[in-house]
Amino acid sequence: MIWEDKSLRGRLLFILGALFISRLLATIPIPGIDAAKLATFFSGSEFFGFLNIFSGGGMSNLSIVMLGVGPYITASIIMQLLTMMSPRIKAMYQEEGEAGRKKFNNYSRLITVPIAIVQGFGFLVIFQRSGLIADLGLANLSMNLLVIVAGSMVMMWIGELMTEFGIGNGTSLLIFAGIVSRLPTEISRMSLSFSASQIPVFILFIAVALIVIYAVVFISEAERPVPVTYAKRVRGSQVSGGVSTYLPLRVNQAGVIPIIFAMSILLFPQMIFKFISGITSGTIASIASTLNDWISNQWIYAALYFLLVFVFTYFYTAITFDPDQISKNLQQGGAFIPGVRPGASTSEYLGKVLTRITLVGALFLGIIAVLPLIVKSLTGITAIAIGGTALLIVVSVVIDLIKKIEAQITMREY
Repeated sequence: MIWEDKSLRGRLLFILGALFISRLLATIPIPGIDAAKLATFFSGSEFFGFLNIFSGGGMSNLSIVMLGVGPYITASIIMQLLTMMSPRIKAMYQEEGEAGRKKFNNYSRLITVPIAIVQGFGFLVIFQRSGLIADLGLANLSMNLLVIVAGSMVMMWIGELMTEFGIGNGTSLLIFAGIVSRLPTEISRMSLSFSASQIPVFILFIAVALIVIYAVVFISEAERPVPVTYAKRVRGSQVSGGVSTYLPLRVNQAGVIPIIFAMSILLFPQMIFKFISGITSGTIASIASTLNDWISNQWIYAALYFLLVFVFTYFYTAITFDPDQISKNLQQGGAFIPGVRPGASTSEYLGKVLTRITLVGALFLGIIAVLPLIVKSLTGITAIAIGGTALLIVVSVVIDLIKKIEAQITMREY
């Protein structure tokens, strides 16, 4: 059915072509890399391992697209935060329709450039101090920085093209491709260190992975139906309305976005501390190194990660679901929730229901985020590419892609 439809087939082929180009770009390294030191460096760094997920695998190769869509995600976070602080930006995002969304996205693109410059410069300096790349003069540093920033903008552009001409969210698909591309490497690494005594550990690991996949699908599909009744309307001899339906409120209204937001926010200060810890001033470097060691502590990192995911789940749900607007739309359509007054009472009721079900979604996302640390402490297996966060992104993207394809097929059938 999918390949019989010319338009749908074209969209899927466009996605495959765009992913192929992004993977090809991720294999082109910047000049002067020490490959042996690079492999050792990334194998012992969880911080850069997580960054590698967002870069689509480009970070582990120090490729021209090593920043990936990270700067664009950070810019999107900043713009989303501004919607909570600026009524004008909130109105532009929620009330001005397609034109407002375009302006909002343009601002996100503009903010991406300075963020990419700061991140690119910081990483180049860190990699120089680590001996991964040769010492760069001002001219070579500027040239490499220009290439890295351009690569990030290209990845952002590819992601937006995939969203427009493909199916699903292009940025999520790029992150998905980066995670999946790491699976052969992770499986190969685990197989090389395999011994018969580890069979129970691997069985436990696989069981946990299957349980997580089931839980992700269950929570992603879970809904809280709110009954809605349409009042009867009599126009001449015609009677309309009087039907009952329901308003589906998703348990995980925010999807995978809170984890991506939390990871971006949590990784940024680590990069800053790593950068400052290498400067010449002993006192400042010592403070930065202490802060970096503190935030890199496994349990402190897990606690901060869980808290940020929890907060961002409520934050993003508040942005994407407006009870006042839903209440207004229901009232204008002649609909009401049985036992609840239209208007402010309906808005308050929807807000209470959403707050309660979002608690379940926020706790679930928080547990998934710190699951790799729990698994590591129980089994001793470190597999960043197939950890809880990566697994959630992969499963969520696949579910979303299947739904979008089914929607396209259904639309064409009608």
